[in-house]
Amino acid sequence: MANDRNSIGGQVMRYARVGRSVGGLAAKLAGERYLGMEIDRNVHAQDLRAALGGLKGPLMKVAQILSTIPEALPKEYAQELAQLQADAPAMGWAFVKRRMMTELGPGWQKQFAHFEREASAAASLGQVHRATGHDGADLAVKLQYPDMSSAVEADLRQLKLIFSVYRRYDSSIDTSNIHTEIGDRLREELDYRLEARHMRLYQEMLSGEDGVHVPTVVPDLSTDRMLTMSWLDGQRLMTFAEAPQEVRNAIAQNMFRAWYVPFYYYGVIHGDPHLGNYTVRDDQTINLLDYGCIRTFQPKFVQGVIDLYCALRDGDEALAVHAYESWGFGGLTKEVIETLNLWAAFVYAPLLEDRARRIQEFGDDGVYGKDVAEKVHRQLKERGGVTPPREFVFMDRAAIGLGGVFLHLKSEINWYRMFHDLIEGFDVDRMADRQKQAFGAAQVPLP
Repeated sequence: MANDRNSIGGQVMRYARVGRSVGGLAAKLAGERYLGMEIDRNVHAQDLRAALGGLKGPLMKVAQILSTIPEALPKEYAQELAQLQADAPAMGWAFVKRRMMTELGPGWQKQFAHFEREASAAASLGQVHRATGHDGADLAVKLQYPDMSSAVEADLRQLKLIFSVYRRYDSSIDTSNIHTEIGDRLREELDYRLEARHMRLYQEMLSGEDGVHVPTVVPDLSTDRMLTMSWLDGQRLMTFAEAPQEVRNAIAQNMFRAWYVPFYYYGVIHGDPHLGNYTVRDDQTINLLDYGCIRTFQPKFVQGVIDLYCALRDGDEALAVHAYESWGFGGLTKEVIETLNLWAAFVYAPLLEDRARRIQEFGDDGVYGKDVAEKVHRQLKERGGVTPPREFVFMDRAAIGLGGVFLHLKSEINWYRMFHDLIEGFDVDRMADRQKQAFGAAQVPLP
């Protein structure tokens, strides 16, 4: 399809559309800061969410990401943009027919026993339709929206502009690496063949986990922009928000292992823990559905995560500095390290106490880490700011996203023991061997 190419014309058209929708964010923030203009940020943020909700494509995905990175945007905007994690409006049957014909040819409907016209779910980059194979298998068919490559490049340019204005408004966090990392992950999300390999990688990594289910790819019905997989039945997480405590605890335990067995055993993190990317079965096990935003790390990065835990536990400042440097933080002053340790102490707190507890035991206003993030933000602003390394972006996002899940569930489990079960006997060389075996089986490049 011609309009799926990354065309200059497509980028220009997209840039104009996005500019009309979100250009006011930069202008109004700049006006408030430099011209003394007063704006109602809550109303402005609501307008921005409404505008983005009508735009297919990566800027909506970026908004979701930014809403979960502490202090990447003013809190009024983060709170509104977080709501974009709900289903987006689906595209109609005319689009579906064109896309399916392009991917599978004119006789595409004959390759299914049944194909539902209405999308079962829609998101920022694509939508999912339920179907049935000729063998009776229930299938999920994921279709990418048209012209997404052009949209990614145009939206990333707009994001860079917004970041540059916000950087002048607030210099506490240098967003340059955040922009680079988001750009790389978004481009990867457009490659559905890569997502299929990531799905196979997760089947390898989670093969011993009875509490997590991974769909199976149907290669003959998959292309660069269409991905067909087995359908997994389940319900949204919030369906279980008022379930008995033991049910909510079981869900939290399965979510914890779904995310952190791949990380501590293989150096892989699922960078998108929002509510649309998994469902929960009646037996409290997890269906992990989307594999577009996957981040892989070298074993030394994972070692740094464990080193920082040990540094906080033992009060070892030198080891903490070593951990931050192994992640890519540079130019660290004593004051900046103290500030970073505030955030680290919050994230690691549940892992440092050998008892059952909630993930957050103070400042519970429904936003995980809000109070601590605001304090860290203020101190970084006073102490010259910091540039988060790109490797840190999605690792931090996963931790905060999962923390929010556990907060909603009000789960009370022994995080310390779950964590120690994963890191016991950790060895960099052993992880490298595991990576080589699992990545080779899934045909995914090593980090």
